[in-house]
Amino acid sequence: MSGRGITQKTSNQHEIVLERAMVTRHYVMTWDLDRCVGCQIGPSVCPKEAVIHLDGEIVDGRLVKRPSIDIDAEKCVLCGICEVVCPKNAITLTINGIRENPVLTHGAFATPIQSTTFDRNKLDWKRKDFIIDNCPTDVISYDPSLDTLIVDDEHCIRCRQCEIASNGAFQVVQPWQGKVVLRRDRCIEGCFACADICPTRALRINNEGGLVLADYFCIKCGACMQVCPVKPEYETYDVTIESSGVTHTVAHQRVINAEQLPIQVERWRILHEPVRSAAWVEALTKLADDKAGEVEMDSKRALRRRDLLTALKGAKLFIDEDE
Repeated sequence: MSGRGITQKTSNQHEIVLERAMVTRHYVMTWDLDRCVGCQIGPSVCPKEAVIHLDGEIVDGRLVKRPSIDIDAEKCVLCGICEVVCPKNAITLTINGIRENPVLTHGAFATPIQSTTFDRNKLDWKRKDFIIDNCPTDVISYDPSLDTLIVDDEHCIRCRQCEIASNGAFQVVQPWQGKVVLRRDRCIEGCFACADICPTRALRINNEGGLVLADYFCIKCGACMQVCPVKPEYETYDVTIESSGVTHTVAHQRVINAEQLPIQVERWRILHEPVRSAAWVEALTKLADDKAGEVEMDSKRALRRRDLLTALKGAKLFIDEDE
């Protein structure tokens, strides 16, 4: 029996692959489970509820099994929405061996605005190795032939640690704007699961063994909230949205126990190219909090914060130089 048109799934502990061979188009979608932090963004926006969140496991306050995801191959339509919104760039979709995303190609979803740029003339080159060593995804490297630092833009997660490490020679535009709040007095004693899952140094354990927050490095993935033993409680309310002249109502959720949460991530808005589609508006309604008037910290203020520099590996040398 021919498998044409049927989605085939293969998986192991490192990846999940869906493959669908059509007459003229061959789809391959891959989830890199080593990159995935089980952040819940994919399950939230999937229009077919094909992305399934898998809980992690905490033992004695430490994360011994990372949260992850699974895919229901029978439900997945390979639309590509999860690839667009994945904060860890853990998903790739190809059609006939070439990167292509159907919802972007057909204008059904917005392209997020994000970038990492480098001005070599602004860099104190004594910081070169410091910058490379502090990239959590190892996407910054030195090119001796060009005598410059280069970025693997496809896998950069826009954590902004290079901004602080380079003292502004790097400039990063994050797609998501929002904030993260740590209420240390609400934590369960001895629990550091959020620091274990954080893909940046936004949450870390300091030299004194305490949990600390470097909020500027947060990429708003929300993985910390997923592993925290103190869970958010939600209320559901209706939101009326309009797209292409059609109005409809969707359910939206908001946190009602924020003051009891040890860690809370808010996503206010996303920078994106212009688009008008029901799929985009509905996804944004699910992911973003209704706080459009809030203002995020800018890079100039961040560069003046000593605690952000202290959060980086090997920062003592540069702190001592400044004093």
